[in-house]
Amino acid sequence: MIKLLAQKGFVPFLLVAFLNAFVDLGHKIIIQNTLFKSYDGDQQIILTAIVNGLILLPFILMFSPAGFLSDRFAKRNVMRWSARLAFLITGGITLSYYQGWFEVAFGMTFVLALQSALYSPAKYGYIRELVGEDHISEGNGWMQGVTMVAILSGIIVFSLFFEQYLAGLASSGMAPGEILQHVAPLGWCLMAFAGLEALFAQGLPNTQSSGVAEPFDRARYLKGEMLKDNIKVVKQRRRIFLSILGLAAFWTLSQMMLAIFPTYAEEAFQQSNTF
Repeated sequence: MIKLLAQKGFVPFLLVAFLNAFVDLGHKIIIQNTLFKSYDGDQQIILTAIVNGLILLPFILMFSPAGFLSDRFAKRNVMRWSARLAFLITGGITLSYYQGWFEVAFGMTFVLALQSALYSPAKYGYIRELVGEDHISEGNGWMQGVTMVAILSGIIVFSLFFEQYLAGLASSGMAPGEILQHVAPLGWCLMAFAGLEALFAQGLPNTQSSGVAEPFDRARYLKGEMLKDNIKVVKQRRRIFLSILGLAAFWTLSQMMLAIFPTYAEEAFQQSNTF
């Protein structure tokens, strides 16, 4: 374990993974908490479910293009450019907060998730290139653990500061755009963490790149043929296929709980504090 942490580039890699998840969750929590303050009942549940859908959809849509980029170019470079893109996206998000453009900020959830979807295959593929076959399970365990810590800490930190910026205000029932303007300084936090992500991405060492030369077949991608072919390959490997089904079931249930629980807490316990 210590040897892996001492390996060149491994700690910057973990920091990039942490910050990417932390920024994604930060914006999502700000939007989700705004929905909690502004809407009630079924409307709140539906809008919260849409937010979660906007985060998941890019990973489905970009399944083939993101994998192609990860194979075509050095994975370090894909992660570097993705981190830089995250900084630009958080700049747009911060602007939408200050202007009170709730619909724009809501839609930027999809754009930020799109960045993560492009980055994801390179991140997972980079583990093997960085630590080697003998340590791939340990490296993957570190990355998964760091990502989960980022998700949980992002929920806590951004909810805490969200409530602090609204302290003393009758925020329940307030227009969502107005809430965003009150918590707009959190946008600078998103930008700062995205900037750190881009900075640490520069410290990633260069590793081998498979350098696939054939061009991306857009026609087959748009027809869904690439996705079908990939699913066929996965189904031939039963353990991987069952693992995917298990993960899908787990995240489906968790996202349903996340969509429903805020409304339940609000109605059953008269709870209005998102933290």
